[in-house]
Amino acid sequence: MQRITFIAQEQAEPVEVERDAGPLGANEVAGPSLATLISPGTELAMYQGLQPRSKFPINPGYAAVFRVDGVGSGVTDIRAGDLAFSMGAHQSFQRQTRDKVLPVPPGLFPKTAVFARMMAISMSTLTTTTARPPAKVLVTGLGLVGHLAARVFDLCGYEVIACDPAEARRRTAEQAGIRHVLPRAPLDDPAIAGKVALVLECSGHEQAALDGCNVVQRRGEVVLVGVPWARKTALFAHDILDAVFRKYAVLRSGWEWELPLQTTDFRQNSIFGNLGAALRWLAEGHIRVDGLYALASPRNAQEVYQGLLRAPGGRLTALFDWMI
Repeated sequence: MQRITFIAQEQAEPVEVERDAGPLGANEVAGPSLATLISPGTELAMYQGLQPRSKFPINPGYAAVFRVDGVGSGVTDIRAGDLAFSMGAHQSFQRQTRDKVLPVPPGLFPKTAVFARMMAISMSTLTTTTARPPAKVLVTGLGLVGHLAARVFDLCGYEVIACDPAEARRRTAEQAGIRHVLPRAPLDDPAIAGKVALVLECSGHEQAALDGCNVVQRRGEVVLVGVPWARKTALFAHDILDAVFRKYAVLRSGWEWELPLQTTDFRQNSIFGNLGAALRWLAEGHIRVDGLYALASPRNAQEVYQGLLRAPGGRLTALFDWMI
């Protein structure tokens, strides 16, 4: 099978690898990939060698939809021909255990279904925050994760304010229906400053984190969803510590994996519960992803990653069509 691999810094290639040809286990599901989605923040960091513990070669990707062509003897609710979602890599064939697969709702296109993965990142914050609708929520950074976070929280009844310095990203958010879109955090707007219950910092930028701590209401939450891959400012830690102290703010990680993979008797929220909800919202048309991505062949992986890296003002992400 083919697998997209980062063979060296800023070098992506589809590589031929041997597929596991052994018989499926009783609880396994497998089939050819139809679509896989790039997570721009994480994958571009890998591509550039910014992840401290990563060593080349690297096999990226964690959002895939495939057509089932084989199921284990213990799988009774998925059949050959069904479409399935998994957190699979960018490769032409997927093989997963049943507990790591979700059926794609009828009528939902694979190229749309893969976006459930990126929606689920901020949904971990949605299920753990103390803020409740119709509270004000500020989203800083309108890349793919921040864009979808703004739309998820808007869908759930929060009053969403979104900001990003890039005009193209602001325009994309406005076209998607986000009503309050600004170039920066509204620190001087008395209608917003000090009245925001939750800040989702999705840019990984120190200034945005500080602005979030300054704009949030007393005892509000500032959740660090975006990864600070590299230092971007000369800010001192004292600036943030002072803002947290004076606002009694709760500054915390947006760690997606705070939730368990599956629902348990005493923990109703889970990663796969959020993924299932995201798939349902996409199928019901509550969130549309038209215009957010460029479509590409896996053969052109190097061009795709270079395009995302060198032209950040374009589409928010790219999607590999494995049937091209």
